[in-house]
Amino acid sequence: MPDAAPLLLVRHLVKEYARRRGIFLRASTVRAVDDVSFELREGETLGLVGESGSGKTTTARIVLRLVEPTSGEVRFRGDDVLALRGAGLRHLRREAQMVFQDPWSSLDPRMRAGSIVEEPLLVHRLGDRAWRRERVAELFRLVGLDPSAASRYPAEFSGGQRQRIGVARALALQPSLLVADEPVSALDVSVQAQVLNLLMDLRDRLGLTYLFIAHDLRVVRHLCTHVAVMHRGRIVEAGPADQVFGDPQHEYTKSLLKNLVPST
Repeated sequence: MPDAAPLLLVRHLVKEYARRRGIFLRASTVRAVDDVSFELREGETLGLVGESGSGKTTTARIVLRLVEPTSGEVRFRGDDVLALRGAGLRHLRREAQMVFQDPWSSLDPRMRAGSIVEEPLLVHRLGDRAWRRERVAELFRLVGLDPSAASRYPAEFSGGQRQRIGVARALALQPSLLVADEPVSALDVSVQAQVLNLLMDLRDRLGLTYLFIAHDLRVVRHLCTHVAVMHRGRIVEAGPADQVFGDPQHEYTKSLLKNLVPST
């Protein structure tokens, strides 16, 4: 029996930016994403790993149509993501959501927490006011927050609590794919494990699929079933997490793992 089609299919993705060097000099081209291909199946968590500037965040934003690529192919449930318009793009927004890196800047400080979580429901015109209020309370409980906190502003929460609000907002539309862009890198080390454990619990309870962007291999080892290592815009190694961590083949992967384990 053939394997089921991947939930997300990325093929030969390229993103180039023009870079000007001065008033009288010709602009050069920088290739931030260079022929990137990968697959992600339902229930998997793919860790897209690399140092700052490796192209991993740009790749994730292209997947969600937050950035337009120079060339390549992205398919979600078989649909051509890059060709979606109107209702098709709105449907993608319901099926695939993003958790942003910085819980300080990703939440509008002028909005109450409950309104932030409710906003996607309003945008997609889902339910009446009473239903939305109950849905917000349900989402607060789901991420480990008391629904009574919905009336507070983001500044009244800790960093970890703000990130939980961001996760609740991302889950409001019941997506099947969650793209998490360095979701714990801005948090204190003591809080990171709590948020990672929450993400693992939500994956298991809700049957979510994750594209997890990270530079910290400890985080990836804790959460991901599969790993793709990016370096200078390209994927240099990919496979099941146990395989990549246990028997790395590329020198760049080996260097990342060497830095992960302190010498004795």
